[in-house]
Amino acid sequence: MAKKVAAKKAPVKTQKNKASVAEFIATVDDDARRADAKAIDKLLREVTGEKPAMWGASIIGYGSYKLTNTMGEADWPKIGFSPRKGATVLYIVPDLLASDPLMDKLGKYKNGKSCLYINKLADVDQKVLRELAARSWTHMNEKYE
Repeated sequence: MAKKVAAKKAPVKTQKNKASVAEFIATVDDDARRADAKAIDKLLREVTGEKPAMWGASIIGYGSYKLTNTMGEADWPKIGFSPRKGATVLYIVPDLLASDPLMDKLGKYKNGKSCLYINKLADVDQKVLRELAARSWTHMNEKYE
């Protein structure tokens, strides 16, 4: 009988680092996406009360927790976003994206497993976005503190 060998797990590439959030936002090419990034950073600072940190080369995260999945365990931001070329991506609690009635009031967006994709901030109701972020932050703090 063959002996089972444990699969070697690759280290998580996206890790918290000392890069400057302000400098990263300043490098966003598109003027509108850069302005949106500044506004989302301000909103998430207010909601979380946290100073953001860069995670990898392109994610701005607030707070952290131990994420455990099939790949193992890694630190990950409790909430965050990334101003990408195609859309701004917000990382919030997946359950909110799937079931919160506020999602119907948010505006124009797409969602993935744990991501909310916004083409431009003007496409969504910012009060609803703030409330979703607050609910996500509260949920993460109750679950991981």
